Amino acid sequence: MDRHDRELLQLAADGELLYHKGTWGDPAGYRWRGADGTEAGVVPPWEADHLDALADRGLISIERRLGPFDCRVTTTSAGRSALSVQAA
Repeated sequence: MDRHDRELLQLAADGELLYHKGTWGDPAGYRWRGADGTEAGVVPPWEADHLDALADRGLISIERRLGPFDCRVTTTSAGRSALSVQAA
């Protein structure tokens, strides 16, 4: 895992990311989470590619939620473990 992946993983751990499902408004994709918990901007495509890779590796997950609201992006237990190993 490189520095960039660790930074994105830490953002997920800190609750700074959302996932817009595309059921209303803009297309599906990752969003930055604002201080009030709502969308604060679109994550650039090159960052989204890294987030997809982290999800494919089982290090982050997108909350399962019914309805049109944005879903939280969180770290999995494997992601939290990877962060703690990197910090040591």
